[in-house]
Amino acid sequence: MRPLFETVTDLRGGAEVLGRRAYGVIEAADGRFRRVVLRPFPTLVSLAEIFLLGKWYHRRRSADRCLLYYDQPWRYRNFLVVKYVVSGRGASGGTCRRVLDVLDEIARLKRTDALLCHLATRRISPQMMARWGWEPHCRSRWQRHYIKRFYGDYPPQAGWITSVAESATL
Repeated sequence: MRPLFETVTDLRGGAEVLGRRAYGVIEAADGRFRRVVLRPFPTLVSLAEIFLLGKWYHRRRSADRCLLYYDQPWRYRNFLVVKYVVSGRGASGGTCRRVLDVLDEIARLKRTDALLCHLATRRISPQMMARWGWEPHCRSRWQRHYIKRFYGDYPPQAGWITSVAESATL
């Protein structure tokens, strides 16, 4: 019987388990990938939690740390959904970029067709999303939904993932 929670710190060594498990949390800190914690159940989040606790948490956390929660819906196994991202005011662009690189790598391992997300903050601009490969999806006046499509054509693997994997095999 497999454990309910598993932790992956080596993306190449953990490729099989990352491809198999549907729910996880990607963690990066100080500009470096730390781990992916795989969970047995989907992430539950409410708008009240985001709007009431999100700003409070962000103001009080000064560490350079970012957590990205993702789910693979049962009905749509070829998609990954970014449920939410937690960061403090000290989170750097490099740290946030690391979690997105890992998300792309997990999508590659799972042969995912697309990534989906809903932006609740206005601090992330449409230009930034476009720079990271995301495009608007299901346009609405009040909602900001984005999609990053792959359909078998994945972006090049991030250089740091390749170099970390190569140094682990030496």
